[in-house]
Amino acid sequence: PGQPGDAAFARRIDPAREPGLSPEQRRLMAQVEYAQRQRALQRRLRSRNVLLALGIGALTFGIYGYTFYSVSQEQFLDELEQEAEAARARA
Repeated sequence: PGQPGDAAFARRIDPAREPGLSPEQRRLMAQVEYAQRQRALQRRLRSRNVLLALGIGALTFGIYGYTFYSVSQEQFLDELEQEAEAARARA
């Protein structure tokens, strides 16, 4: 880094092998790594949950729509009403 703005890339270290780290620093590094893994896991689970919710919602609306479509095609109630009107007319 000779020029202003030129920064060296952060290198990954193994806290157990790094000399000069106190036990408190090692513990803090382990906590930070654990928190980062948990955030990554939550992000992954959140996207899976969203996909699952969309799938369940699509299936639900599909069944709902199919039910309305099939009920609108049925004519047995119309036949019953015609028979009832014929019976009323005869009486």
